[in-house]
Amino acid sequence: MEQSALNKINRKVSRQFPEMAGVQPTIRTSQGPPDAQYYTLTYKGTAALPGGKSMPRVVRVQADENGNVLRMSTSK
Repeated sequence: MEQSALNKINRKVSRQFPEMAGVQPTIRTSQGPPDAQYYTLTYKGTAALPGGKSMPRVVRVQADENGNVLRMSTSK
């Protein structure tokens, strides 16, 4: 995956989940339709809760090779 595409995805994830700013994802590749390659990026971080508590949060993003986000999901 090109660095510019990764930066584009990182900005989208950070905008929706500010606690993921600066987190480097793990990247896996998968094949889609012919001549299409998809990437699954997994971000692991910690979300702040009221009362000074925190919880682990995982954000998974499926994107194409151009950095377009196809699907984004998060743990509770």
